[in-house]
Amino acid sequence: MLMIKAIIRPDKVTSVLSELYDAGFPAVTKYDVVGRGKQRGVKVGEIYYDEIPKEILMLVVNDEDKDDVIRVIIKNAKTGEKGAFGDGKIFVTPVEEAYTISSSTKGL
Repeated sequence: MLMIKAIIRPDKVTSVLSELYDAGFPAVTKYDVVGRGKQRGVKVGEIYYDEIPKEILMLVVNDEDKDDVIRVIIKNAKTGEKGAFGDGKIFVTPVEEAYTISSSTKGL
């Protein structure tokens, strides 16, 4: 199992969630965050924004589904054809175990 965390623009969340659902990945945790990437924020006119609003989508999938999930996220979170600074980042980490609390079952 793998945990995929995608940090994306808030305006892309609806599209990404819809496409993940259609692709067979309905189980997602979403939370609001603020932060900055390598570009260290953004300057608009004379105002410097150090903390940029983003959303984190977190899902746990079977190893063989990783590439499909990443492809869906990138396709729907990218700005335009070439993408843009601030489109986000995807992190993939291993999950050793998962348990469903209500049924006490192990696994996805």
